[in-house]
Amino acid sequence: MSQTRRHFLTSLGAAAAGLATTHRALGALGAQKSRLSRIGIELYTLRQAAAADLAGVLAQLAKIGYTEVEFAGYYKYSASEIRDLLKQNGLTAPSAHIDLDLIENKPAATFADAKTIGIEWITVPSLPKGVREIADDWKQLARRFNKAGARVKEAGFHFAFHNHTDVIKPTGELQVMPIDILMKETDPALVSYQLDVYWAVNGGVDPVALLARFPDRFKMLHLKDSAGKPDHKMVDVGAGTIDFKRILSHAQGIEHYFVEHDSPADAIASATASYKYLSALEF
Repeated sequence: MSQTRRHFLTSLGAAAAGLATTHRALGALGAQKSRLSRIGIELYTLRQAAAADLAGVLAQLAKIGYTEVEFAGYYKYSASEIRDLLKQNGLTAPSAHIDLDLIENKPAATFADAKTIGIEWITVPSLPKGVREIADDWKQLARRFNKAGARVKEAGFHFAFHNHTDVIKPTGELQVMPIDILMKETDPALVSYQLDVYWAVNGGVDPVALLARFPDRFKMLHLKDSAGKPDHKMVDVGAGTIDFKRILSHAQGIEHYFVEHDSPADAIASATASYKYLSALEF
């Protein structure tokens, strides 16, 4: 065998080995899984206990492993008291559920409290009162959201809206979901959304499809589980039928994840079970 041919075959073998090594490395890289780096909880889950002993509840949540909480009312505590309790327990409150009416009619006090506590997202938890049956009704609401969002942004915060099934299912004369109208008519620079995966599933809509349909509009997720049809009984995260691995693997641009259960038999036990499931979940 000539030296030239031997050199060629040796080089070819080395190249093949290098390609195989690269392929294995890329395969291993592709197989890497993700986990949630931080998990929050909506305090509505523990509202009764929090109303009686907010300090104790926050301490228990921090011990479980939660690093973030989302407020739904301040339980008669002052903003400075809440700020101090969060600091004592190594927690932050990046979001709070605040009614649209408070943003529109009591902005100064609302924003002052949020700034003191360290809130970043002022999130409207549900639709304001009113009948909405035709597209113009929803367009009018979108204009209110834009106006509120501009006010929130000017104050140094972000505005978001949290869904229930009422914006997932067509109502009245509508041939589309109300959320389609809200998404189209709201300014992405002013209005973002908090996707509640349970209420999406309850309304018959795939959360992954919503995330894909409206890229970059959802900035937070509410993670709660359903026992399935027909009643969609709410259960601890991981104890039901919702595929959280699939949802989280498709969730792009999400900044915060909040566990929630509207009516747990034992709120702390529920919070513990949901955290254990999500903290171990690879996706």
